[in-house]
Amino acid sequence: MNNPLQLSLVNFKKGAYIIVEGKQKADCFYIIRSGKVSISKEVEVVEEEGGNLLAPGDFFGVVSTMSSHSHIETAQAITDVTLIAVRREQYGLLIERNAPVAMKIIQQFSKKMRYLDAALARLTLKSGDSEDIAHLFRVAEYYARQSQYNLAYYAYYQYIANSPNGTNVNLAKERMAKIKPYAKVVYLDTQAEEFTRSYPKNTMIFSEAQPGKEMYIIQKGSVKITKIQNDNEVMLALLKAGDMFGEMSLLEDKPRSASAIAHEDTVLMAVNKANFTRMVSNQPQLIAKLTQILSDRIWFIYKQLANTQLSDPVGRLYDALLIQLEKLKIPISSEAYTFDIGPKELGNMVGLPKEELNLVLQKLFENSKVKIVDNHVYVSDIEEIEKQAKYYRKMEKIEKARRQGSMNPRK
Repeated sequence: MNNPLQLSLVNFKKGAYIIVEGKQKADCFYIIRSGKVSISKEVEVVEEEGGNLLAPGDFFGVVSTMSSHSHIETAQAITDVTLIAVRREQYGLLIERNAPVAMKIIQQFSKKMRYLDAALARLTLKSGDSEDIAHLFRVAEYYARQSQYNLAYYAYYQYIANSPNGTNVNLAKERMAKIKPYAKVVYLDTQAEEFTRSYPKNTMIFSEAQPGKEMYIIQKGSVKITKIQNDNEVMLALLKAGDMFGEMSLLEDKPRSASAIAHEDTVLMAVNKANFTRMVSNQPQLIAKLTQILSDRIWFIYKQLANTQLSDPVGRLYDALLIQLEKLKIPISSEAYTFDIGPKELGNMVGLPKEELNLVLQKLFENSKVKIVDNHVYVSDIEEIEKQAKYYRKMEKIEKARRQGSMNPRK
């Protein structure tokens, strides 16, 4: 049965607003056919790679549309523009009829993710280059000090394998010999042929800075995505069955930007470039799913970048909890809710140093509606999280305006 792809053309006059940041229910994205469009954000933490001015062939609104979240940007017509509007439900058919367009979106999203992830690391932890192969040794050393020998052994092994002439190779070999009796590791050989792989809880799937040429789809269990920065483990995401990860190395052939650790006993499907190419041709729904996942991650990282601009650490914790609610699409109501994360993970999400974490958490838990239950953050009233997050954002704006006023006093 013929199912034509009927895309709409829409026109906007110079100066018109096309999408507005914060607006809910984004139901379509746009590809520019003619004219120019500028992109802006309320909290402009980092400029878009390539700039904020878009031209024919560029697209915008994909992140919010495909993730089903609120808009993260405002788009305004700089000239008269003609746009191709693509509704969310049309994306699958667009892939079937014009796969190169979808691949262009995915490849640009992958580059954007790496760029934004590096920006987040710089802003939160003032970190250096975590893609340097020598960083593998630093990752191993961190986990060895934490007595997490499964993770340390894996990172030491990959450091030696990928940097056989590295400065710390002999030391890494000594460390491995000492912790080997206590370490459980699987799939040390990154060229493993198994399509389906099982990872016991607290084993490493791959380490940041490790070369990688596979992406993974979680069949069962959950995976923690982390980075080691300034001698601190920062949790970036907790992924569950159906989620994909590792796609940036697959698409760009670059080192891993973060580590993936089995949060519980986990079964994964490994996809290499050859398998991916076949799946693009035979399973367009995979591309749709991957676009949705990348959109969700980019939306999330933009929110995290905005979170870094809150100077009050308690406000950052409230804002991080609200981001989690929005990410999981939990309705804001007066109902109670238990988060999947504990206090340590919450502190890691906003990059709080260990020495500050306990004090800031004490201030957070002065609010009787926020508690720890079975090592999970529990709130008796979800609306309280939104209320507090908005309060701290408002205070931040007032303080920012005050500082700008003091720097530019009237003559």
